Amino acid sequence: MMTPSDSLRVLVVDDEAPARRKLLRLIRSESSIEIVGEADNAESAIAAIELHNPDLVFLDVQMPGADGFDVVRAISANGDSRASDAPRFVFVTAHDQYAVRAFEVHAFDYLLKPVGEDRFREALQRAQEQQKSKGNASVKRLRGLIDQVLRDRGFSERLLIREENRAYFVNVCEISWIESDRNYLILHRGAKSHTMRGTLDSVEEMIDPKLFARINRSSIVRLDAIREMLPWFHGEYKVILHDKTELRWSRRYVGRRPELLRTF
Repeated sequence: MMTPSDSLRVLVVDDEAPARRKLLRLIRSESSIEIVGEADNAESAIAAIELHNPDLVFLDVQMPGADGFDVVRAISANGDSRASDAPRFVFVTAHDQYAVRAFEVHAFDYLLKPVGEDRFREALQRAQEQQKSKGNASVKRLRGLIDQVLRDRGFSERLLIREENRAYFVNVCEISWIESDRNYLILHRGAKSHTMRGTLDSVEEMIDPKLFARINRSSIVRLDAIREMLPWFHGEYKVILHDKTELRWSRRYVGRRPELLRTF
């Protein structure tokens, strides 16, 4: 039997209020469990995880905008200071063969909607039994899960931005260009700019090359944001964006995407 100090601290995330209420009711019927909060979207889920540091998160996969996988990627991201303290996740999903396959491959528990009481208790018992083993192995599985999900569902449609005590997502289709600044990236979005931790190499792998192109060591540009390209010196090009920003497309990176020259 679990002692009070061993009780699970649980967070429930679901954009549908009835689904949250059902999970909360099931959790409250169990002993040695503390409900630390609930959230109805990805951004509030990330904030709640960082604030409450739960042991276990019941996480809805399908949510409007950023989804459950975006939450997991944000929590398990490389360089995240909280990565080693990442909670365990029980994913809650309507039947999705690709998501379920990913959960099974990487040994994550999941619940199919509508959630049954017996299956819920089975998942909860497994989480209680594994509570003491939480650590880096779980984080590695999180990253393996996200890698597979990204392969299955395609490129990221949004990027996570952290500013002081808040986190939010920016749609990649709204970004004009991205520049590197040492260990950070500056995302230019109209008159606004956002800063996120990371490298151009890592973000280049996450976004669709049909929409973006790396034009030099420190810049990635959304193709639709380009107004014109002018031949420059030594096989390079001057790239002029619709907002009048001027960038350099170096010869090395022209060689990587020569097919783009035919579109301008």
